[in-house]
Amino acid sequence: MADVTQRVLALLATLQTGRAFSTDELVARLDVSPRTLRRDIDRLRGYGYPVQTRPGPGGHYRLTAGTAMPPLALDDDEAIATLLGLATFAATGSAAEGSLGEAATRAYGKVDQYLPKRLRHRAAQLRASLETSTTVGPSVSADVMATLADAIQHRHVITFDYVSKHGSATSRRVDPYRHVHHLMRWYLLAWDVQRDDWRVFRIDRISRLQASTSTYTPRPLPADTALDYLRQGLGKERERVVLTVEAPLPTVADAFKYQEAEFVALSDQRTRMVLMLDTWQWLLLGLAFLDADFTVHEPSGFRAACRAFGARLLDHE
Repeated sequence: MADVTQRVLALLATLQTGRAFSTDELVARLDVSPRTLRRDIDRLRGYGYPVQTRPGPGGHYRLTAGTAMPPLALDDDEAIATLLGLATFAATGSAAEGSLGEAATRAYGKVDQYLPKRLRHRAAQLRASLETSTTVGPSVSADVMATLADAIQHRHVITFDYVSKHGSATSRRVDPYRHVHHLMRWYLLAWDVQRDDWRVFRIDRISRLQASTSTYTPRPLPADTALDYLRQGLGKERERVVLTVEAPLPTVADAFKYQEAEFVALSDQRTRMVLMLDTWQWLLLGLAFLDADFTVHEPSGFRAACRAFGARLLDHE
């Protein structure tokens, strides 16, 4: 029985890679006969795994999405990575009921509960040794995310109420295209039907979401990726800042790890940095931690502001 279990788990792990496999491929990979393979496929189906079969020349087996989620077969590294990922994600959200953070916490408990004996000790060590800093972002509903994903997949027009950053409320009708996760925020890239233009919405500001049965004809994205378009929008009111810092690149990158920046090592002790900022004050904290000489090349306003700030500090000596 143990051999059968191991063989079926090996088959499941192979099919869970997502690609299609011919009978010959699976027979050779698993070192079984075609008859045994067919029996093991039937066993998987009996366990609830939807294995699709395409007979004849060019035929294959493929694990497809079913109506219910069957048990997952994870190897040791995958199980540990899953626990770490869920713990980390839970620490970056809120514990509000129905939120992604709360769902991650519940999922962690379920995965942990059903670990095989050989992994329980390692998981216990992991729990005892792991601490995660809490960087709470706006709470996002797991149900909203799932509804948006389904609408994006099936190209369904959606409607929702939206509150802008200034507090104004509007009703929107859009064609949804992408989820984007960026700097602790979830965004939706969509074509706004009423405004006849692309828009990016903070998902935590969406309420009363409804997916219609109406479909839309897809358009090319307004940038190479949705993330690129989001960054363009976030950078509209920002200025390009270029400076040289008399410090190694890894040190400079660590000091500005929370800013979107490009770094070029000019030498072992000199780094050129380009970043987009809406105010010169964002430079100060990172530069203070570096405790290194620097030169602001552009824009001139930032250079003048830093010079004036330095003069104020000297006046208070």
